[in-house]
Amino acid sequence: MSGSGPGILLAHGASGDIPNNFGALIPLLGRDHTVVAPSYPADDTPLQLDRLADALVESAVGAGVETFTVVGYSLGTAVAVRAAARHPARVRGLVLAAGFAKADNRLRLLVQLWQDALDRGDLDGFARLALTTGFGTDFVNALPPEAFPALVSQVAAAVPAGTRAQAGLIAEADTTGDLASITVPTLVVNATADLLVSPADSRFLAESIRGSEYAELPVGHVLMAEQPEQWHDVVTGFLARHGR
Repeated sequence: MSGSGPGILLAHGASGDIPNNFGALIPLLGRDHTVVAPSYPADDTPLQLDRLADALVESAVGAGVETFTVVGYSLGTAVAVRAAARHPARVRGLVLAAGFAKADNRLRLLVQLWQDALDRGDLDGFARLALTTGFGTDFVNALPPEAFPALVSQVAAAVPAGTRAQAGLIAEADTTGDLASITVPTLVVNATADLLVSPADSRFLAESIRGSEYAELPVGHVLMAEQPEQWHDVVTGFLARHGR
């Protein structure tokens, strides 16, 4: 926990963690907010969305933060929506970035490839798949070819424990039935060059949550790496507008 002020609860993505999903954003949020940043379980016990959402809410309440805006990224958007549906007295706002309500066929196939690579112990293969689908085409093609061996090694060395279980939850999570019940201020951030989660999924979230705000960034899935300043501005601007 860091900072002081209105509560912020962070929900990270699968195969990610708090530092690489939110590391640069946390100090900005901490200027005016109390930030609670829990990690998902670090093992491959199958995850259930309700339990994960409840555990994140309990981590905030246990830290003395009674109400909060949930900032969710990727899988964290499903966690955030379910937290809002199950704990409406706690959740005061939502930011849903590069998210989905239910995985489409392509996303399910991709996370099965993640799991296959992890089952083989092929972390380099996992890293190549992550780099290929996690970043936008223009971003990847602008990198010098000689950079890729080091990037693959870096990603392979940093695969968090619990990634396989998180991939399984991506394939199973479904918050479509929750969306109509969401009444808190909500911002949906669409990464329009996303090759992992379809940009259509963010549009669906925005269309299904009454009164939600919608923003687009012309980036791939790992939006905080491709356009960090724009990502920070859209989140902090939303929070400022709504006093969250």
